Amino acid sequence: MSKIAVVTDSNSSMFVEEAKEHGIYMLPMPFFIGGKEYLDGVNLTHEEFYERLKGGEEIHTSQPSPDAVMKLWDELLKEYDEIVHIPMSSGLSGSTGSAYLLSQHYDDKVQVVDNQRISVTLRQSCLDALELIGRGMNARQVKEELERVKFESSIYIMIPTLEYLKKGGRLTPAVAAIGTLLKIKPVLQIQGEKLDSFAKTRTVQAGKEIMINAIKKDMETRFGCTENFHNVHLEMAYTYDIEAAEQFKEEILAAFPGYEIEMRPLSLSIACHIGPGALAIAVSKKI
Repeated sequence: MSKIAVVTDSNSSMFVEEAKEHGIYMLPMPFFIGGKEYLDGVNLTHEEFYERLKGGEEIHTSQPSPDAVMKLWDELLKEYDEIVHIPMSSGLSGSTGSAYLLSQHYDDKVQVVDNQRISVTLRQSCLDALELIGRGMNARQVKEELERVKFESSIYIMIPTLEYLKKGGRLTPAVAAIGTLLKIKPVLQIQGEKLDSFAKTRTVQAGKEIMINAIKKDMETRFGCTENFHNVHLEMAYTYDIEAAEQFKEEILAAFPGYEIEMRPLSLSIACHIGPGALAIAVSKKI
């Protein structure tokens, strides 16, 4: 049986030590702040990132360089026979397409997965890959299975301000000004490759209820969950405000008795577009 390595990037919301414990290899995502390149988790902590974001500095996302990707693959192929590479969604970054082009030079030894996931759902895909490898699948079979189930997850995100969407050019100044005046707190959805608008509310509590109800509907109508049949992973994420996240976690646990919840910081590549104080809830169907 082939020895297979699993590779992802820091958009998986997976802690470095956690990845090491699972035997997952992680590429740090690069950011440009004030014209200087920083690497997520290497010379840029989440605390530093938010401090500079709130300070009004321009932050631009990037993708791992071809040299960084190939250097990691080359090292791993000295020990492993194959690699399953699971980057963030192709709809949110060009890193999937770039990795696929690079993989063409590796004689089918590197399989790049485009299952259009991000943050906590991407983390779960990495864990699913390990499980599939444990079942005896080769790298290509793992890729095909993860891509087959790519739409079997959802993320809903409530953001407290339109400021960062405006700064990133995703809203016109006029729309942002009206939204700020009315204290609109949008709920966004990631299902597949796009970050889309899902609902609008004017209070945090109403936003939480919208997200919880949306997840309940997905669990019941898309994934066939019942009170006694839990065939999904329930997850949540947040940007910066851990206290608000812990409070929301308690509300989710009350709404979904009998479930365990994995909570992680939302990936910085999303955070730079939505800012601090965001709350998210996600679900991934078990493989």
